[in-house]
Amino acid sequence: MIVTAAYNEEKYIESVITSVLQQTVLPARWVIVSDGSLDRTDAIVSRYAEKNGFIELMRVEEDHPRNFAAQVHAINKGMARCEGIECEFVGNLDADVSFEPTYFENLLKKFQSDPKLGLGGGDIWEKVNGQFAPRPTNQPRAVAHAVQLFRRKCFDALGGYVALPYGGPDSHAEVQCRMNGWHVQSFADLPVYHHRPGGGADRWTRSAYREGLMDYSLGIHPGFECIRLARRMALRPYVGYAFVRLCGFVAGYWCVGERAVSKEFVRYLRSEERERISQWFRKTGTSRRAAA
Repeated sequence: MIVTAAYNEEKYIESVITSVLQQTVLPARWVIVSDGSLDRTDAIVSRYAEKNGFIELMRVEEDHPRNFAAQVHAINKGMARCEGIECEFVGNLDADVSFEPTYFENLLKKFQSDPKLGLGGGDIWEKVNGQFAPRPTNQPRAVAHAVQLFRRKCFDALGGYVALPYGGPDSHAEVQCRMNGWHVQSFADLPVYHHRPGGGADRWTRSAYREGLMDYSLGIHPGFECIRLARRMALRPYVGYAFVRLCGFVAGYWCVGERAVSKEFVRYLRSEERERISQWFRKTGTSRRAAA
């Protein structure tokens, strides 16, 4: 069972629909939630839904702010629409991606080979100089929100996505899954092509600042944040992005107030961060000894 939240996605929605219809393994139900779309999104989805019984268009009419919580609410509404349907896997699929015809088949094989895999998905690829290439920030332990597929038992234990004021429902879900004893992994051999281009300079500055606030609100340790941003400087826009994101993170101590996540969540997240830092230092030390 898959849910897609779509708002004015007429430019991209047909690509993801075509990708799903070409799959060797089809979802039992696919609810596409049109969150007040004003363009041709509804018409495009309706045309395919008429010919494919597993596709359902769900229209959300009520007026609400266009913030980071809106998509989460739309996805959770779609998930609620599927209550009572027996299925082993549930997931979120963004409206601006596409993938190979065997994507779902091969992803399900990953779940079959690891009974403790609770959340999985492919790596995101984006266009660089006109050619698709893996996103530099892809990590095996993190699954992009665009393609998060959960084992149903794992997702039910989460109680759905949590709407956070500065975003990060995917990161929150990943940590919660691991807190509950499940594995989380993305797979480099399952490319997912992201079609929406990135924004200009004014857009990345706002995004970087908001992501800094998000990092604070999730409870990331200041030391770990600095290490992450130092490593991020190797990617465009280099120092500028890291500096603006750090400004957002520091500002969180003054303007965010109480975090939306629990203290238990923060403690677990920071224990993971300490372990990752330890692993990084061990790996660095081993590499230096080998070089010597």
